[in-house]
Amino acid sequence: MFDGHGGPVRAIYIAPDGEFAITASFDYSMISWTVEPDGPREIHRFDGHNAAVNDVAVTPLRDIAVSVGDDSMVIVWDLEENRMLHQFEGHTGKVLGVAVTNNGHLAASAGWDHTARLWNLRNMEPGPVLEGHRGNINAVDFSLDGRRLFTASYDGTIRAWNSETGAANGIIYRHGWGVNVMQVLPGGTHILFGAIDGIVGLVDIETGEMTELADIEGPVLAVASWPQHGLVASGGGNGTIQVWNMADWELIHELEDPYGPAWSLAISGDGTTIFRAGLDDFVAGWQISPRQNFEPVASVFPRRFQLREDMSMGEREFTRKCSICHSLMADDGHRAGPSLYNLFGRHAGSLPDYPYSPGLENSDIVWNAETIGRLFDEGPEVVTPGSKMPLQRLKDVEHRDALIEYLKIATAPINDAIINPAIQPSVDAGGQ
Repeated sequence: MFDGHGGPVRAIYIAPDGEFAITASFDYSMISWTVEPDGPREIHRFDGHNAAVNDVAVTPLRDIAVSVGDDSMVIVWDLEENRMLHQFEGHTGKVLGVAVTNNGHLAASAGWDHTARLWNLRNMEPGPVLEGHRGNINAVDFSLDGRRLFTASYDGTIRAWNSETGAANGIIYRHGWGVNVMQVLPGGTHILFGAIDGIVGLVDIETGEMTELADIEGPVLAVASWPQHGLVASGGGNGTIQVWNMADWELIHELEDPYGPAWSLAISGDGTTIFRAGLDDFVAGWQISPRQNFEPVASVFPRRFQLREDMSMGEREFTRKCSICHSLMADDGHRAGPSLYNLFGRHAGSLPDYPYSPGLENSDIVWNAETIGRLFDEGPEVVTPGSKMPLQRLKDVEHRDALIEYLKIATAPINDAIINPAIQPSVDAGGQ
């Protein structure tokens, strides 16, 4: 189990030899891991994004990683020195997917601004902007030789582009429903994709002919291939994970996780265990060889950011607005924002173990009912300009005041023995 994030894990990459991994999370961070016989061990936490990190790609030499997030950023990381190398700007909406060429020279990003963008990793210069899709672009991948880029979009099409010039090479396949995920398969002749309507399909790149592998209930959110083991897999919004043998496309494994979606899939180096990233703060694995029966994930349900029927108005607003990014406990781990423990009377940007943005480090705000009320009345872009807090507003005065009263109680040290960290959410004003 990869356990170290403070928010749901959005993506996981495991190297083909199984000895190195990277996870990306809603807690604004990535973590690199060394995978040892007794389990994963954290190497380094990469902080640099100002919002959820949605995807990460690693060059074949395993020296560079490229990450993308809800903050519109494309960030290049040096994995040998554990530092940021470069930050690309250009997208005007969230970026959902990223890919790198097999020679490690180019990266491509999939943006919700209806564009895909190419980035030169040798000289850290931006490349062509690819325009033509009529909806959000959800996924990108390169041909095996890196000369073509393929993009998949909410507009229901998979398109091809010249990766040197950015010229459009036409539509490879029209699905009709939005295409969420896509990957060029070993051999370079077919694309594996998953769509909003639950279809998992294989598309012949030259002919556009589609072969349906599965039709699940709900959207397909992940696809993956592992040529060293001859396997491909898909993950669904309903928790279904299916695994096929590439030799004959026989469905050989099907796992049902009733506790949440599968956003990303990876496999252990020996091919015995499939790992799933989803709503939990950790990545769980299921043994497929020799096959083990499904075991429920060791998590608490509902999770801290999911609503319960017995919530008060204030706790409900906390869960909706705040629970992904903040903890109520003093020692409840790393999240996108600092702990709100003992919040009232605290100077903004004052916790010693949290990497605040300059907007909060230099702030003279003291958190109390008035300043928290202003935060939700006017928004962080007004109250704490320059901070990484996401836009949060509560114009309904009754709901705002209920949230503040809940925070007074839930963050007070006297309630340590009352607040249950297993079910208690954490805040989404992102950075107090």
